[in-house]
Amino acid sequence: MDPTLISCERRGAGRPLILLHGLGDRRQCWRAVSADLLREYEVVCVDLPGFGSSPAPPAGESYDVHSLTTAVQEFCALHGFERPHVAGNSLGGAIALELGVRGVAGSVTVFSPIGFSDPLARLGMRVAGGGARLAGHVPLRYKERLADTAPARALARAVLRGNPASPEARATRFAVRGLEPGSPFLRLVPRVAAYFFQARPIACPVTIAWGDRDRTLLPSSAVAAHLRVPHARMVSLIGCGHIPMADDPGSVAAQIRWTCRAADRAFDALASPRRGSGH
Repeated sequence: MDPTLISCERRGAGRPLILLHGLGDRRQCWRAVSADLLREYEVVCVDLPGFGSSPAPPAGESYDVHSLTTAVQEFCALHGFERPHVAGNSLGGAIALELGVRGVAGSVTVFSPIGFSDPLARLGMRVAGGGARLAGHVPLRYKERLADTAPARALARAVLRGNPASPEARATRFAVRGLEPGSPFLRLVPRVAAYFFQARPIACPVTIAWGDRDRTLLPSSAVAAHLRVPHARMVSLIGCGHIPMADDPGSVAAQIRWTCRAADRAFDALASPRRGSGH
């Protein structure tokens, strides 16, 4: 994947903070969160390859969590982002953790990351992926009509939002334009379902947050996350679903800020001259 083709939006000033979206999403999902962080950090919202304005890799080229991690790592090197803070949701959360393992990230904050589900849940994801591939053969006009029906909208609100009955959740619907044969979404679904985060050291502050109403990746997955990243600060986001940036952007920004500041304090302490060592 060519890092020069990765689209992003850069705003603010300070140490870089990279924000990574989930499967099928795009960089705009961070808009409300980033607005709360611009005074302290240069916030870089990224369209992962295949989503938003970033093209997918050619057919046959490696396209999974690890290749996406390499693409983001090369993107950071291209733009001179040295040890940036990184935050991500779902698929983006797994990429953020992998960047932490590689020593690329200065801090990692993740929200409902993939890679920690139990075998039964991973089987369910593979079954759902098979259904999505079948849906890829249905003409788009029929999929659009189905997505706009009351039952489909109710299901989308239940799956994606913490409080399906809230006024903010009314516009929620499943995006069906990505359900086309060979689409980036369908190419990645089996890779996401099969992905398993292996326990390895991460030498920076880590926060793992889970919405207590996440019905896509159940909050019980946080137990496995804590076992495999034992030094992580674990947070439950009350009233949030799988995309907490939509449910409670203020709390999401607060968790990112906490992790960033913890890393900044540690960095400043190492960079400061030792007391009493002057001559």
